[in-house]
Amino acid sequence: MKQKSVPAGRIDEHGRLILPDEVVRRHGLKPGSTLPIIENEHSLLLRRPVSHLAKVYIEPTSHCNLTCRTCIRNSWDEPMGSMAEATFERILDGLRAFDPPLTVMFGGFGEPLFHPAIASMVARVKRVGAQVELITNGTLLTGDLSLALAEAGIDVLWVSLDGSTAESFSGVRPDAALNEVVENAMRFRSLSWKLNQGLPHMGIVFVAMRRNIAELPEVIKLGRKILADRFLITNVLPYTEELCGEVLYDSVLINVPRQPSSFLPQLILSKIDSTDITREPLYRISREWQGAQGNPMVAGNSGNYCPFIEKGSTAICWDGSVSPCLPLLHSHTSYLNERIRRSRRYVVGTINERGLNELWLQPEYVAFRERVQSFPFSPCTFCGGCELSETNEEDCTGNVFPTCGGCLWAQGVIQCP
Repeated sequence: MKQKSVPAGRIDEHGRLILPDEVVRRHGLKPGSTLPIIENEHSLLLRRPVSHLAKVYIEPTSHCNLTCRTCIRNSWDEPMGSMAEATFERILDGLRAFDPPLTVMFGGFGEPLFHPAIASMVARVKRVGAQVELITNGTLLTGDLSLALAEAGIDVLWVSLDGSTAESFSGVRPDAALNEVVENAMRFRSLSWKLNQGLPHMGIVFVAMRRNIAELPEVIKLGRKILADRFLITNVLPYTEELCGEVLYDSVLINVPRQPSSFLPQLILSKIDSTDITREPLYRISREWQGAQGNPMVAGNSGNYCPFIEKGSTAICWDGSVSPCLPLLHSHTSYLNERIRRSRRYVVGTINERGLNELWLQPEYVAFRERVQSFPFSPCTFCGGCELSETNEEDCTGNVFPTCGGCLWAQGVIQCP
């Protein structure tokens, strides 16, 4: 996460911490808010209160035009669908109730540009004051759609690039062509800059695997070519047994130091093993970021830290079901320590029946967020030694569904924009 310089807080005559007004306003803090405190040797860290919603992930559709080898759809058996107009209207109604305005991320587990109304959806969310991000595989980013998204005022467009050559790219995405995706992204950049004077921001998401990690420096060069100003390097989650041999986080989870830069884009790096096949590409990109001033190079979190809870986010499925995070949006199977793991979706309610704020503040959901923030779960990610680790139903310390001890997002191994 990019760090911001803000005015200092102060201690009043009664020993109470007073936060700057702009911090209170930006984070939507209300009287009575509870801010958990982490005390380190030389610092105090204030964590976001679980009462504050800041970001909404919207899955416009679970359909996609590609059949990528890394996709979650390789491990589920459920009907596909696209968000109905009435469901989206309910979301818009909910967004209007929040001040400050929320950030909306169009993503989930389908291709957002596959939804025929996606440009209109972006425009309508912008009109309620929200910041809007979208992640795409880039293949459907036509000239007309690029212009429509730019005119809608999209703030950040993330493009998935998992290889720097045509062969490696098609090895992950058999139905896509690298040169087409890069050309589409460059055209979008050109059109949007003419309209918006430098906006939107562009980001690159790279899913690291044994087969492609050596190409990471060249992927970053491709991203710089289209003037991407942020990069997210995440690991593959093996939804199939075949992908177990592609993971890069079996043993040593490295922590990469923050390296500032004044002219380089932000680089968010997940935890990756330091091995013979990862050292050289990681060394090359770390040298490029080393020693400058400004935007940080950010390592994966230290563990037992849910990025969705800490960002104050929630996720809405195409059918209107609301879940605490993307990993709980759909039931699926994956592999943890080469053992199959079944994760059941967890739905707190549906936007079709209840308002967004009502769902967010319902006691069961608040209690779940508090539980995850304290993270009392068994260390299934590192242990994985009993049958309880094979599902998210319960764990060996008495936690019941949904349990998060086997979640790789909470260990800084998998990340989402």
